[in-house]
Amino acid sequence: MFRALDFEVFGRVQGVFFRKYTKEQADKLGLRGWCKNTAQGTVLGHMQGTLDKIEVMMHWLKTTGSPSSKIDKVEFRNVKEISELTYDNFSIAKDH
Repeated sequence: MFRALDFEVFGRVQGVFFRKYTKEQADKLGLRGWCKNTAQGTVLGHMQGTLDKIEVMMHWLKTTGSPSSKIDKVEFRNVKEISELTYDNFSIAKDH
């Protein structure tokens, strides 16, 4: 069984390589999904994977991010159990 959820990161997360580091961390953990910048200045994304790896990534998004970022808060939404992964990898999607 896998878990899937959406996330949105608030703070200084654009122009600081946040998406690049998020992809690297997701790849390291074997997670799948995507992330992108929004017009509101946040980073929005979706991730899928095993519960333990998802929890590591959720903690990373809340506390680490990219070296120059300043994370104010992270919202996690639409958390659900899924029987199979629907993405082939973790990618950086086109903005907006």
